[in-house]
Formats: sequence, C-alpha cells, structure tokens
Amino acid sequence: MVGVVVFTYGLLASFVLSGASRNERMRRPNPPVLDYIAYLLFGMSAAASVLLSGYAVWQLI
Repeated sequence: MVGVVVFTYGLLASFVLSGASRNERMRRPNPPVLDYIAYLLFGMSAAASVLLSGYAVWQLI
C-alpha cells in the first residue's frame, strides 16, 4: 500500500515540477489547479516531516 502512495506522490510531484518549469519557460502563469496541487504536496511533505521527526524524538525518550 505504501508503494501506491509513494508512486502517486512522485507522479504528482513530477507533474507539478515539469508543468511549472514549462510555464516559466513560456512566461505564462500557472493554472490554479497546478498551484493547488503544489501547495497540497508541500503541505503533505511538511506534515510528514513534522510527524516523522516527532516520532523519532519520541523514540529517543
């Protein structure tokens, strides 16, 4: 099950990064959906980082 989540996350991240770089190269603004997915991925990454860091500290105590 983790493999499916990691694959989906990687697919969305590559889609966002390639779309954003293409739009920057063509000097176009990003569509709202692309911005939404980018913020969603950023939030998921930040939340996972905080949770995993908290779990690591909890294991040390």
